[in-house]
Amino acid sequence: MAGYLIRRLLASIPVMGVVALFVFLLLRLTPGDPAAIIAGDTATPEQLERIRTSLGLNEPLVTQFVTWLGKILQGDLGVSLISNVPVLTMIGQRLEPTISIALTTIVLAVVVAVPLGVVAAWKQGTWIDRCVMGLSVLGFSVPVFVIGYVLVQVFAIDLRWLPVQGFRSIGKGVWPFFERALLPTLALSFIYIALIARMTRASMLDVLGEDYVRTARAKGLTERRVLLTHALRNAAVPVITVIGTGFGLLISGVVVTESVFNLPGIGRLTVDAVLARDYPVIQGVILLTSALYVAINLLIDVAYTFLDPRIRY
Repeated sequence: MAGYLIRRLLASIPVMGVVALFVFLLLRLTPGDPAAIIAGDTATPEQLERIRTSLGLNEPLVTQFVTWLGKILQGDLGVSLISNVPVLTMIGQRLEPTISIALTTIVLAVVVAVPLGVVAAWKQGTWIDRCVMGLSVLGFSVPVFVIGYVLVQVFAIDLRWLPVQGFRSIGKGVWPFFERALLPTLALSFIYIALIARMTRASMLDVLGEDYVRTARAKGLTERRVLLTHALRNAAVPVITVIGTGFGLLISGVVVTESVFNLPGIGRLTVDAVLARDYPVIQGVILLTSALYVAINLLIDVAYTFLDPRIRY
């Protein structure tokens, strides 16, 4: 197993290298001058030239890339061109809301969706199956911002049970954190519940007709044990992949949801940086998001090694 994971880790290095090169060239070759953004509309050509020189923008692209990559390898993501704050500090300030909402969303989705998918597969063709699939279609069809505004209207404005917007760190109290995280979690979880439930149902249907399931039933095992121990374990690989990918998407920032609920997360930071053409912030967010996806894929591979002994070596 260790050899397999080491090979997967080594394979991720060129992937990150390609991502770094792509991000660097994409931002450098697009129209726009960060020096003009920093200096403002009233800047003179001499001031713009001094800013470009201080930022290294007059250097050849190869030199800029090598210098930038060297700093990245030392853990230096640069400084924001707009606020003059280190990029790593800015990302760290926005990371807690994003990670908190991502964790609560994916936990709620898994707790609800996996049992729904298992029951739907077990009761294939019945009204239970049709109801679960109908709810899944509804979850895919309704936009997240619509669900968010409905939840705000009902629970925050009409009933006044929960705050409308904002985020509170869990360090300031568990209940203040959950009362502000509940509505965005519910809004985001609808589509993930639909996705995970459909994938769980499809995977379970694939394995319920296998010989080992029929053998387990012939031995007199209870239906619950057959479903959870024999069927679900062997159907879990694609479900885990969907869960991991969904968590990565949530970490990268959900711009619409963060805007609806006024969450200071990674998504809003990325949008603000793109609008301001803040190169270091954009590069730092994309690189850290890519690294996160690689880490999630490695965790999924670890899960695979426990679920499927054939790939342990």
